Amino acid sequence: MGWSTEKTEAEAPGGGPEPAAAVVPAQGAVPAGAVAPARGGAQPPVALSPSRASDFMQCPLLYRFRVIDKLPEKPSPAATRGTVVHAVLERLFDAPAAQRTAVGARALVPVEWEKLLAKRPELAELFADDADGERLGQWLAEAEALVDRWFTLEDPTRLEPADRELYVETVLESGLRLRGFIDRVDVAPTGEVRLVDYKTGKAPRPQFAEGALFQMKFYALVVWRLRGVVPRRLQLVYLGNGEVLTYDPDERDLRGVERKLLALWEAIRQATETGDWRPRPTKLCGWCDHQAHCPEFGGTPPVYPLPVRATADPAGGPGVVPRETQPLPVRATAADPAGGPGSVPQEGHSVRPADGEAGPQGRMERIE
Repeated sequence: MGWSTEKTEAEAPGGGPEPAAAVVPAQGAVPAGAVAPARGGAQPPVALSPSRASDFMQCPLLYRFRVIDKLPEKPSPAATRGTVVHAVLERLFDAPAAQRTAVGARALVPVEWEKLLAKRPELAELFADDADGERLGQWLAEAEALVDRWFTLEDPTRLEPADRELYVETVLESGLRLRGFIDRVDVAPTGEVRLVDYKTGKAPRPQFAEGALFQMKFYALVVWRLRGVVPRRLQLVYLGNGEVLTYDPDERDLRGVERKLLALWEAIRQATETGDWRPRPTKLCGWCDHQAHCPEFGGTPPVYPLPVRATADPAGGPGVVPRETQPLPVRATAADPAGGPGSVPQEGHSVRPADGEAGPQGRMERIE
């Protein structure tokens, strides 16, 4: 699966994970009949982020390995390059508008790589056998090419983000805590909000667009609950192939996302209490760092570090992705009227009828 690039809880305001007692689980506390104390300081999950939610939907056992066991994962060149590119696009807006040039942005790539390397010295192993620096040079050039492509999709001289790398967190009425980092928040003079996320890979095919938008809908729900305003537009900027995917949510849409997350959290809670985390084999298993611990590959998971309780196996069982969280089908719709959504325009780009999805609520478009 590779190394996760999501910012850690230690980077969030507060400096680290919260104690488990600080959060009320979605369906009540862990029963008092737990048979053993947690081992090695392990704690049950206390919050949900988009990446960890996606982990559970992809494979419940992967979620356990990352959140509860905290098994180490090898850094990957692609994920690390994505981290550097994100940092460049964040830092670029420190400069006055007229100085936000492609040349200046490319110059930030090696600077941000050195900063990241100082913060995470283990990343040096990516180029440990690169004595002449050829692979590192090529890797940096690929990062610069991604930054260059961004300038063909957006014009930073016409953008003044309200926030960059914004940490957001809210607690739903159920007690479920949601949190994460939003790459960019744009606010129009009329108050309309656009949430933007950069992706250094390629845009997904239309039939997989709903999964790609899950992260953005998650953030939209958090912003709505925090500020009482539904974001006008969600925007995914794919630097791998130069596409922009947009979606315009509404309240009904986000209530559906909330129901999905509550069902997901309940499945996580059951798996946490019972210790029943089941693998979900897919084509992605070939890239997983945890094959040695996965029963699907003849491995054995580590001893479960949390208390467990006996329970009757419900329909589907704990540690199984609930039906409510499965991706929804998608279909195409007509594009927006000329001029885009309200006062949050797509500068200098044409809009064509969507190849992507629009469910009963919201509207999605591709911009190339």
